[in-house]
Amino acid sequence: MTWKTKLITGAAAIAFAWPGLAAADEATDARIKALEEQLELLQSQIADLKQSTANNIADVRKEATATTVSLANGRPTIATADGNFTASFRGVFQLDAAHYDQAAAGPLATDFRRGSYGDANENDHARDLSDGANFRRARIGIEGKAFGAFDYNFLYDFGGSGTEEAGKISAAWVQYGFPVAGLKLRIGAFSPPSGLEEAVSTNGSLFVERASPAETVRSIAAGDGRTAVALLAGGDNWTGAAAITGNIIGTSSFDEQTAFVGRLTYVPFRRDDSLIHVGVNTSIVINPAASGPDVSGAPAITNVRLRDRPEIRVDGARLIDTGNIDADGLTAIGGEFGAQWKNLYVQTEYFDIKVDRKGPLSDPDFSGWYAQAGWTITGEPRRYTAGTFDAPRPAKPFDLKKGTWGAWELGLRYSVLDLNYLAGSPGTAPVASAIRGGEQEIFTLGLNWYVNNVLRFQAAFQDVSVDRLSPGGTAFGTGTATPPAGAQVGQDFNIYSLRTQYAF
Repeated sequence: MTWKTKLITGAAAIAFAWPGLAAADEATDARIKALEEQLELLQSQIADLKQSTANNIADVRKEATATTVSLANGRPTIATADGNFTASFRGVFQLDAAHYDQAAAGPLATDFRRGSYGDANENDHARDLSDGANFRRARIGIEGKAFGAFDYNFLYDFGGSGTEEAGKISAAWVQYGFPVAGLKLRIGAFSPPSGLEEAVSTNGSLFVERASPAETVRSIAAGDGRTAVALLAGGDNWTGAAAITGNIIGTSSFDEQTAFVGRLTYVPFRRDDSLIHVGVNTSIVINPAASGPDVSGAPAITNVRLRDRPEIRVDGARLIDTGNIDADGLTAIGGEFGAQWKNLYVQTEYFDIKVDRKGPLSDPDFSGWYAQAGWTITGEPRRYTAGTFDAPRPAKPFDLKKGTWGAWELGLRYSVLDLNYLAGSPGTAPVASAIRGGEQEIFTLGLNWYVNNVLRFQAAFQDVSVDRLSPGGTAFGTGTATPPAGAQVGQDFNIYSLRTQYAF
């Protein structure tokens, strides 16, 4: 075959096959175009996924660093999402009104009822205790956490005993929590737990004031605004506290008081609806506060003094008082017992107080105790927490539309505080070592209405009996201010009181 023939034959073959080749190319182009469209769609989906992922990461980061605001039980709280930083605003307002039912007042020369030693104002008030109203507590503050392991509390109080005050520090402390057995180190101004009655917040106590023996022991080395450093610990069935304390903020002295406060509690029996509490406590004044400079050859006087009001503060007069005792120290030891069964609870404490007096005079010994019981009529039990019995939470807060009335609780208490030492008999002069501080007995019947978790009303009746002899001399002041030695300067009377409390 010649080349011409081959050329003609090849051309004919190409011409014959061209339609098939053209069709294959079109199919290839279509597939390529489809792949390109799928690639564009895939790229679009990848871009959307990247954007969505970025948005989700941003949202997670935003949520992790977000600040939340809540208003649980009326308490404003600000917190970070991880809970490492919180700030809760606190407020407590307690308005007390009282009527003192006592014998009419007479002149100082014939009416021997008296208050604190050397206080002319209290001499007048003891003979005519002031009816009226008083903001016992008007507190505002903030508490919370910082950096997860630190707690803090700042609380300022404008209330007072008998008269409202310009304002004072009630609490100002920081606390570090160790990751061992609930151990905490607290430093600042606060009241270390000195007993069963002292440990419960005044917002949840059974009566408007602590029992007089517990309050007196509390004032020795604890109490609101007391400078202190303390170790606190606890578990499910026990608590422990040990503190070194100084003066109360705002109290000036030459050398501050140095004291130790300790407490241990244990729950030997616990069931779902019942428990038993036992505990011991102590307050030891190592070095009383000095009332003057410690001059060589003439050491400073270091006084201790025990005194208290009846268990209400509308009138500020103290009706039992040891006066100043020049002492090297003081030791108070207390025993605690409490029990709860459903909506019924009881508690009692006994205190023994010994003063290490300077000089040749014998060391005085004082004592006090109380027993109280509470019964929640509406069935809610008191809450046992951190070694004390706190107020019940109303299961059905007051609401007229729903026909619910909150929680109602009856309370009963009897307390005795004896600040007499070698007091002697009526009509006699005291012996050299005698201290005629007086003995105060109080029977209290109370009714509490918990309207809701923040509002409460407390009504109470008190029968007060003070047995106290005059030491004579110029103990209450010169002239007729001081009744003759051995004269009765105590009295019996009744108190009717009502508290309105709002606490968040």
